[in-house]
Amino acid sequence: MTITDDLQKLLDILPQDLRQVLESHPKRDSLVEVVLDLGRRPEARFPNQAEYLSEVPVTQEQINDCIQRVGIFGGDNRAGIEQTLHRISAIRNRTGKIIGLTCRVGRAVFGTIGMIRDLVETGKSILMLGRPGVGKTTALREIARVLADDLHKRVVIIDTSNEIAGDGDVAHPAIGRARRMQVAHPEQQHQVMIEAVENHMPEVIVIDEIGTELEALAARTIAERGVQLVGTAHGNQIENLIKNPTLADLVGGIQAVTLGDDEARRRGSQKTVLERKAPPTFEIAVEMLERQRWTVHESVADTVDNLLRGRQPIPQTRTVDDHGKIAVTRQLAVVNGRGGQLGTVEESFPSARQSNGWRSSGQMVALPQLPVERVTGRSEFDRLLDESFNYSESIDLDAATRQPGPNGEDLPLHVYPYGVSRHQLEQVISVLTLPVVLTKDIDSADAILALRSHVKNHAKLRQMAKARHVPIHMIKSSTIPQITRGLRRLLNMDDPEMADDLELQLFLHSGSDDEMDALEEARLAVEQIVIPKGQPVELLPRSPQVRKMQHELVEHYRLKSHSFGEEPNRRLRIYPA
Repeated sequence: MTITDDLQKLLDILPQDLRQVLESHPKRDSLVEVVLDLGRRPEARFPNQAEYLSEVPVTQEQINDCIQRVGIFGGDNRAGIEQTLHRISAIRNRTGKIIGLTCRVGRAVFGTIGMIRDLVETGKSILMLGRPGVGKTTALREIARVLADDLHKRVVIIDTSNEIAGDGDVAHPAIGRARRMQVAHPEQQHQVMIEAVENHMPEVIVIDEIGTELEALAARTIAERGVQLVGTAHGNQIENLIKNPTLADLVGGIQAVTLGDDEARRRGSQKTVLERKAPPTFEIAVEMLERQRWTVHESVADTVDNLLRGRQPIPQTRTVDDHGKIAVTRQLAVVNGRGGQLGTVEESFPSARQSNGWRSSGQMVALPQLPVERVTGRSEFDRLLDESFNYSESIDLDAATRQPGPNGEDLPLHVYPYGVSRHQLEQVISVLTLPVVLTKDIDSADAILALRSHVKNHAKLRQMAKARHVPIHMIKSSTIPQITRGLRRLLNMDDPEMADDLELQLFLHSGSDDEMDALEEARLAVEQIVIPKGQPVELLPRSPQVRKMQHELVEHYRLKSHSFGEEPNRRLRIYPA
């Protein structure tokens, strides 16, 4: 990385005694800001510490002397030094007199966006989030330069506080060929944003600190005109924006939606839920946790949808070491049997996922016959599972851990669910510890698990699957027994030696005492009367939700059941095979 800071120009505005201390300071090159408050000792702040520059309190004469050496303070109480990126912010008393200064060092760091350069080149809108001082403006400046100089795009920077391109009428060379529009008053930023699009024909608009509803609406207007947006917003994470009614529109906006009975039942949720209102203004979000560690949400829409449905998103974490080597990892949530999160497993991903096995050639490929000893289905399954997930973080995931399965497919198997309850799928995979990963990208899927009724009415899905050589496995209904059988077929696990005890635990997954009593009643009726004696059995009256669970349990035994009677005495009748 190359750093340009013009630090001497900032030191020249300070009182002489403080300037001499800083000029000879061993940590001068990492100085973040100098704070001068009336009646207090002057303070220098560095990345990990702060120290006093003098034992003598700051006087009003020293503050006035500094003010004379800088530019005019604008409506946002900020001033600058011409042809530099430094920012001097004022603290005023109740009469408007300046009694404190924060002299912030502005640095142009070339090479900071190596971690996300591939995202910048996609042409998608990018939103940068992070706490103050983490380097958002520095990254924004570098992105503007790369887009203008390296990618030869027409870039216009909306520079409200002259922080991106420096003070003065001539922009700092750190922004390259990008153009800069200044804003006379901070409250007019949204007007200048629209003006930039209408008057100067940009391909990219760069905005720092989107903080008001008008600015958020202006950003959406710009994005819908086909202009790439790169901006920062107030907030550490996407969750902060979702909860902020002023800025929620940046990630699509939130609204309450009432679902129909069938859809609520399919989702397993209540009828009134929160949903995303519109496509996000910014397609990609980057959470800047530290200067060398960023979290990347490649699809803001998917992240927001997951958060609203109570699921944890799976973003990328990108880090860069002292040698400039970039590492990309992904955090996968590990949940226990009742859906509680226990921790995370860190996966290392290559830049592009390459398929192997029959997926790469589009046809079934016979596997070489290996001399393996006869093992039970369960122990063989454990072996595959161990091989799938016991890997080192530094090893290529595809090359080292994705082993050919019974039909040449990669394990763990990437399954694209269509019309099937994702919650129940995750429940089956978790309880049975199946080597299956759910994906929302059909291009990266090894198979599609879909409801039969949905596939019949969706010709486009069949065409997409055929074009990508992805097989479609259909199930009759989105119930636990059907999902379990479908996944077992996918993994070629229809082995009679497999024990059913683990599958029975699925029906007790996060169940209440009443539900467990009802399921135990149904199990005893089936195992002690219906199967051995061949006689039908009537169970006690139960609620509709509990009866549905009983129906699924009976279906697991390959038996038929029927609900009859009037509420609240409606109950189940189980018939022998």
